[in-house]
Amino acid sequence: MVGTNPGRYDGAFYNDAMIDLNCDLGEGEPPQRTRALMAHLDSANIACGGHAGSLDSMSRCVRLAGEYGVRIGAHPGPGGNFGRGPIDMNPPAFALAILHQVAALKSVASAQGQSLHHVKLHGAWYHASESNPDMARAYLAVLREHFPGLTVFALAGGSLARRCRRQGQPVWEEAFADRGYLSNGQLIPRGETDAMQYSLSRIRFWLQSGLMATRTTPIRLTAQTLCVHGDTPQALAYLRRIRKLRDSLI
Repeated sequence: MVGTNPGRYDGAFYNDAMIDLNCDLGEGEPPQRTRALMAHLDSANIACGGHAGSLDSMSRCVRLAGEYGVRIGAHPGPGGNFGRGPIDMNPPAFALAILHQVAALKSVASAQGQSLHHVKLHGAWYHASESNPDMARAYLAVLREHFPGLTVFALAGGSLARRCRRQGQPVWEEAFADRGYLSNGQLIPRGETDAMQYSLSRIRFWLQSGLMATRTTPIRLTAQTLCVHGDTPQALAYLRRIRKLRDSLI
């Protein structure tokens, strides 16, 4: 596995470090699939009871992360529609829900002698933290008060990453291997025909140039971690290919 600090990737690896590979896990996939995906990861984002996740799945994911030397992250999200629909929640309620879910995973990890490394919001919460300043402030306040030192995984080039840096909050900017991009750096909305993209050549181009292909012209995209969603049928094969490609470029 890679070291504590991954490379800040914009067409070159810094300090001989590789870009981190992450995946969302514990979202209802069979245990054998969790294991298979975990074996190819550097970081795991573990669902902790909102959009998905149970005590059993959290415990299993934490155990496997320890077995494979994978960084453990909390992946809190809203309930309903797998956490990807509209949310009706004010910032205080949002903060409380994050507190409950991250604390649940922290407790499960502590019981196994493990600790959390990061937090990555899921679905509608991920996007709300980018588009709604009040939600972003509430999110970071919870981390600052209750989970100091945890790293935020935030959209590469987005407003949350900038806010984290201004506040001294540890942050890794995240790119997506299996999502299409708009020319403004935002993800193509789910439901549109080209939202999900599985092109190894697109990732190769980005790894070699620092430029991510979009619907129009490529954009420069700097990131420390690259996500492959675990709930798609192609995830395991795609993750294997990306890891092999990444390692070959060192």
